[in-house]
Amino acid sequence: MNKLVFFLFSFVSLSAMAQKTDTVFLQKLMESKPELFQSVLNHPDKNQIQILYTQVDRDSKNVLHFKTFSYNLNPKHYFYPASTVKLAAVIFALEKVNRLKSTGLTAKSTMITDSTYKGQTKVLADTSAKSKLPSIAHYIKKILLTSDNDAFNRLFEFIGRAEINAKLKKNGLNNSRILNRLAIGDAGESAKHTNPIKFYNGDQLVYNQEAQYDANEYDLDLTNLVMGKGYLDSADKLVAKPFSLANKNAFAINDQQKLMQKLIFPEAFPAKDRFNLTPSDYKLIYTYMSKFPTESAYPKYDPKEFWATYAKMLYYGREKDAALDPNIRIFNKYGDSYGYIIDNSYFVDFKNGIEYFLTAVIQSNEDGIFNDNKYEYDTVCFPFMKNLGRTIYDVELKRNKAHKPNLSKYKMDYGW
Repeated sequence: MNKLVFFLFSFVSLSAMAQKTDTVFLQKLMESKPELFQSVLNHPDKNQIQILYTQVDRDSKNVLHFKTFSYNLNPKHYFYPASTVKLAAVIFALEKVNRLKSTGLTAKSTMITDSTYKGQTKVLADTSAKSKLPSIAHYIKKILLTSDNDAFNRLFEFIGRAEINAKLKKNGLNNSRILNRLAIGDAGESAKHTNPIKFYNGDQLVYNQEAQYDANEYDLDLTNLVMGKGYLDSADKLVAKPFSLANKNAFAINDQQKLMQKLIFPEAFPAKDRFNLTPSDYKLIYTYMSKFPTESAYPKYDPKEFWATYAKMLYYGREKDAALDPNIRIFNKYGDSYGYIIDNSYFVDFKNGIEYFLTAVIQSNEDGIFNDNKYEYDTVCFPFMKNLGRTIYDVELKRNKAHKPNLSKYKMDYGW
């Protein structure tokens, strides 16, 4: 009987995911609020907006039903995904740890990173950790709380470029690739080399990973890879020709939301398609995805630099003085770079029984120059994300649900 129930549960859930996407609703919704959206709707090509919104309903047996709405969705139209790729690295790193558990390796094992190739750096300590030692688990916390670039780079080196991209394909994320580290100018040959790493439990070496080399190329059929009218080079000299992102990471928003759905609702997918994560892995990810930097003791952050809503673009617009709704938690991973703001989110309102997925990207670069740090984040991108998040939340508040969901699974203990 249990197997039959599981089969029906999976069948209904996955059939719901496969339903045809509504491409009209979001446009009409935004058009109905010109005071919020008219300025960006007037320039859809310039602002490169893409949106994916998925409603979640449950029946009397708590079986999931999804209905998806899109605006301007085009997996082939390139945008720079920035830090949103880090969520995939978090998941794949924990999967690798679990695959190697027979060695004694855990996410809390001390991770000592060495260097063997030009440009690589070593890591022997982490003063932000309670133990003062680096580990997979602590890197994950820093990625999810404030999108720490070095933490991502260390997970990238641990997983290995070839495995990362093989796992993207394995999970059906076919419009995505992760080619390089972030914020260190990593590209070309250097990105193909990853550092040697040793893991310790106390003084005992439990796993030694030699330096790796990935000779593969990961070509994708993408448009919009050349942008703008100029860029600043590494010497801050203006180059008067379009900026190419042809060899950068790619992470389409439909792939981003699929990754999030598999993370949030593993039970809705066949066992063979789920992530190889333990209950403690899910707890770690859920907690730090939804936790505010101001709630964290290790790592500890200066609230002037990393305020509560620093990582929350949708709904809060990253506003420093935003009033926090105690009933809402947003499980998300954002990105911001090259004028793009991206946020991939699962929203929960425990009081009103609301849950939904919302993923969006917008860009603003009025002068057409890249790498000059002159992007309209504060005047265009953040307000759009805030308005979109709150508009969809209002839709959910008014939407009738036959069965209120049990959201207790997502109530985390933010004291640890």
